[in-house]
Amino acid sequence: MKTAIPHNIIISRTDSIGDVMLTLPVAAVLKQYFPDMKIGFMGKAYTQPVIEACKWVDSFIDVNDFLNKESGSLVDGEKAEAILHVFPVANIASRAKQLQIPFRIGTTNRLYHWLTCNKLVRLSRKNSLLHEAQLNLKLLSVFGIESDFSLAQIQDLFGLENLPALEPGFANLMDRKKYRLILHPKSQGSAREWGLDHFIQLAKSLDRNQYQIFVSGTSKEKELLKPLFDVLGDQVTDISGLMDLGQFMSFINQCSGLVANSTGPLHIAAALGKDAYGIYPPMRPIHPGRWAPIGKKAQVFVLDRFCEDCRGDKKPCTCMLSIKPVEIKMAIEKMHNASYAG
Repeated sequence: MKTAIPHNIIISRTDSIGDVMLTLPVAAVLKQYFPDMKIGFMGKAYTQPVIEACKWVDSFIDVNDFLNKESGSLVDGEKAEAILHVFPVANIASRAKQLQIPFRIGTTNRLYHWLTCNKLVRLSRKNSLLHEAQLNLKLLSVFGIESDFSLAQIQDLFGLENLPALEPGFANLMDRKKYRLILHPKSQGSAREWGLDHFIQLAKSLDRNQYQIFVSGTSKEKELLKPLFDVLGDQVTDISGLMDLGQFMSFINQCSGLVANSTGPLHIAAALGKDAYGIYPPMRPIHPGRWAPIGKKAQVFVLDRFCEDCRGDKKPCTCMLSIKPVEIKMAIEKMHNASYAG
């Protein structure tokens, strides 16, 4: 049964940057169907810059405030009328019921949703062939939105138009005459990784007269990146740990492309229309069919096979290591040449 349309809603997605990125189109579609609806997006504090950059979101809600403060559930200053549990979390669902939010929407796959939600959507992600962003949008069927959104449609729904101005010190690092490429080798343990040796080989293979290469990562990853910097020296510019997330998003926006494993920065680059080169394992559910970056100039590199050799294992993924740096180099050069031709 179609749910009455609330005046406002909380979209709850409290996991990582990439997951939040692939949920932003939910806000876009709600605004397109219901322009007057106020949208609060609940996430962790560290994803706040991503959420606030989205033009479709009216207010950010910190999950800790939601769980601990009476005022933590307000949407643009008003009491929440609905909550959509895109990422199911038991204590968030219980809190929403305790706060007596009128419409509490979850999936039938979580037993606690049967006890805490009053609107249930039948949705199974585990064996679906749909992309994560498409699965998220399926939850809107409760509002009568039954459209099957293609990835081509979704690529225009991120709305990252509220980026902060890039600080002059970071802007001055860039050589505007060159193709500015960010290499983002690490993933904070959230994805299979291509390996520092491959990133080193890729950086060495690119002509320094045409390409300016930056290496990014968190401050915690800086030590892990040291072997790369020891080899490449001044062939690359180290920006790891220098910027907060908002500035890093603005930095990506002024670069030409980004190479990464399946990480948040890759999804940000793709959504901003940059040349986003993603390297993936051919293993469900972390394969590109579910988690590929979505953007007009996004590309994925994955072996054309099905493999589970490293499932449940932290050893290096041989399928990813089989993707040669020359493959990525050729793709980068093609995009670089096309930009000049255009």
